[in-house]
Amino acid sequence: MGLVVALVLLAVTLAAAIARPFGAPEAVVAIPAAALCIAGPLSWNSARHEVDALAPTLGFLAAVLVLGRLCAVEGLFRWAGAVLSRAAGLSARSLLLWVLLVGTAVTTVLSLDATVVLFTPVVMAAATRVGVPPRPHLHATVHLSNSASLLLPVSNLTNLLAYEATGLSFARFAALMVLPLLVVIAVEYAGTRLCFAADLAAPGHRGDPVAGEPAPRFALAVLAATLAGLVASSPLDVEPAWIAAAGAAALAGKRLRAGGLAGADLVRWCEPAFLLFVAALAVVVRTAADEGLGDVVDGLVQRPGTLAGLLVVAGVAAVTANVLNNLPAVLLLLPFVTPAGTGPVLALLLGVNIGPNLTYVGSLASMLWLKIVRREGADPKLSTFTVHGLVTVPTALAGATLALWVALHVVGT
Repeated sequence: MGLVVALVLLAVTLAAAIARPFGAPEAVVAIPAAALCIAGPLSWNSARHEVDALAPTLGFLAAVLVLGRLCAVEGLFRWAGAVLSRAAGLSARSLLLWVLLVGTAVTTVLSLDATVVLFTPVVMAAATRVGVPPRPHLHATVHLSNSASLLLPVSNLTNLLAYEATGLSFARFAALMVLPLLVVIAVEYAGTRLCFAADLAAPGHRGDPVAGEPAPRFALAVLAATLAGLVASSPLDVEPAWIAAAGAAALAGKRLRAGGLAGADLVRWCEPAFLLFVAALAVVVRTAADEGLGDVVDGLVQRPGTLAGLLVVAGVAAVTANVLNNLPAVLLLLPFVTPAGTGPVLALLLGVNIGPNLTYVGSLASMLWLKIVRREGADPKLSTFTVHGLVTVPTALAGATLALWVALHVVGT
């Protein structure tokens, strides 16, 4: 087939996933592209191995997607929006701080998809209620959906893809990533304050009073129990997918008994087309790697155990994410980084999670955010997004990598 053809298939697959012409699902182009790869240089056994290796991750992703949707049905995000509005008062800066804190929590526990799809409209509504320009808060939200998804394996599909390769338990993964996450949040706050100083200085003027929203106690309890189960999953040798599925089942059972929820809703919320897209994309990326792209990547990753090596891995991952998108970037880079050990794999995750904030095409989450904010009536500018990324990404990536290097020496692997 050749490297050029493999790269063309990869580019077409990603372009179709981002643009989704005629509203077609991501898998419509990805599956034929994978079939061409299998008909060409990639054997059926190699393709099946790629999909089999992804199966536990895809099962977990499906469960988390359903869990997030059910939390929305339970009113978790309406409650979060009311909390944001009341806590912010009339201050745009205060609202930004609360958006950072709540957005990080949502991304950490329910993944970046929940932040983009469910939390973005909450932030828009909260800014309107407080009476301040929504622009800085919306841009902070999309940044958080990518860069704040560092703490837990469940926070991002890229983390899930790399989690097994780290060789870490759930709790130790979090222990190593907590310091990089704190650095990222600090940089995002300072960078957003700098880029949107005028918007954040505007005085608020509360419009409609914010009605008290009752806390969704059952949903919060289920989330807490699910998170505790995920922490315990490694020592108990239980697949995380079963823990997430149990949490989703608890919320689904409540809603099914009350009526107003059908089994078809749960299937739709699993987003089967997206799961098929991920599996097919893995096959296409494997083909590109086998056809020669892997040799190029392997030559870039040198001395990965040192601080300089970690910075190189993170930088290469960030650039690759902005060229190819973060999902194929982690699929491509992971086989070459894994033999170097835990530190380089975590540095790879820093690159593919923080780096995409430079461009819209860096992650599917960013493209989805763009569609959502336009649907909500906002009109984000590419120049604003790019400047915000240039201010925050290099500093956040370098600072988080240094923090990871410190954590590796203090916490150990």
